[in-house]
Amino acid sequence: MSSKTQIGLTALTALVISSMVGSGVFSLPQNMSAVAGSQALLIGWLITGFGIIFLGISFACLAKLRPDLDGGIYTYARAGFGDLVGFLSAWGYWLCTTIGIVGYLVVAFEAVGTFTDTPQFTLFGQGNTFWAFVGESAVAWLIYGLVARGIREAAGINLLATVVKIFPLMVFVGLAVYFFRADIFMADWTGASIVPEEGADNSIMSQVKNTMLITLWVFTGIEGASVLSKHAKNRSDVGKATILGVGLVLVLYVAITLLAQGVLPRSEIATMSNPSMAGVLAHMVGDWGKILISVCLIVSVLSSYLSWTLYATEIPHLGAKNGAFPKSFLTLNGNLVPKNALLFTTLTVQLCLFLVWQTGNSYQALLLISTSMILVPYLLVGLFLLQQAMKQNLAFKYKAIGAIASVYALWIVYAAGVKYLLFSVLLYAVGVALFAYSQKQFHGKLPFKRAEWAIVAVLLILAVPAVKMFLAQ
Repeated sequence: MSSKTQIGLTALTALVISSMVGSGVFSLPQNMSAVAGSQALLIGWLITGFGIIFLGISFACLAKLRPDLDGGIYTYARAGFGDLVGFLSAWGYWLCTTIGIVGYLVVAFEAVGTFTDTPQFTLFGQGNTFWAFVGESAVAWLIYGLVARGIREAAGINLLATVVKIFPLMVFVGLAVYFFRADIFMADWTGASIVPEEGADNSIMSQVKNTMLITLWVFTGIEGASVLSKHAKNRSDVGKATILGVGLVLVLYVAITLLAQGVLPRSEIATMSNPSMAGVLAHMVGDWGKILISVCLIVSVLSSYLSWTLYATEIPHLGAKNGAFPKSFLTLNGNLVPKNALLFTTLTVQLCLFLVWQTGNSYQALLLISTSMILVPYLLVGLFLLQQAMKQNLAFKYKAIGAIASVYALWIVYAAGVKYLLFSVLLYAVGVALFAYSQKQFHGKLPFKRAEWAIVAVLLILAVPAVKMFLAQ
């Protein structure tokens, strides 16, 4: 591997942290308060913390057990379950990162709008106005140029940005500890004042389920080191970077969410505009707190955009090596960056930005769509570790880690609900067409096995109610 693309442990860890600490953390107080009381919040974080740690350990174990597999999510699914399942994992992950990238741009310009917009004049709004579209497009192509200059250079810039954005979050936690009041935290312990969606109940378990996609979204990016594993200076750094990143981010997320509900009543936080962390900090220290968090959010989402672009570029390139994506994605530029995969990702981002402008969709909608696409790839990681542990008769700890990670992923699939699962089916069905084209390009035929044809049939059957649901929106 050329030294032009090698990344050390510190930069790898920063990529993992930066991938997870994007826009979601700044909206966590409002997002979680809107759906859960303090009791459900504690249970939700307990489940998420337990599950996400084991998912992170799964990535670390697989990096150690299968050092021959570069690319993490895609190559694990392909090695364990075949070409089509491998592609679906890569496609779901690529869509998650790409739609997530769009969400980052939208929320960044919504934050900029807090400085420019007034009740009488809207320039950027919720990041979905014409001028927001122009600004977001300019940033998208700026990042395209930066990534095209080289993987290592982009990772170095990301390391600096990660340090800049973590510091204000630690300041928030420190101040929230000082202002925390147990009586405020316990005032709405059961979340009795929450008004559920039509047809839903307000039970503790229902509240816990409603937190799941939100908590998974803020941890998306946990796989960052494994996706860029071929660029690591030392293979052992992949597992270390994953565990270090997850541990630090988990502590930050739990502290920010729980402490916020002890600073202001849950019902008040639930009605705040995002980034809600800015509103909570402004309550503690005044208007400068809102300015600090808004600036921090802008830096944060742009650095996360950078790291996610690296992942979104890497996955189609790796897939093309096995015939899962078109041959053109194999081409590298002079800096050893997959230039056509990068262009494909940036053009897709541009299209999505246009659709956001035309439809008026907000960051929240993009968050839920993006998260729904990562459910299957994460499930396959746990199942692959479990499969390897059983096949090779490895120590019990590997079987337990794979089993727990798989159960957590299945729980998230259940908690996501039918609506978002059906929507993801539509996007997966579209991906099958791209896979079929790529397979014909490489092999001149569709080398599907019987089980793979069965998967295609299931996707097409489920696509019927998915289309009906989509048209009914």
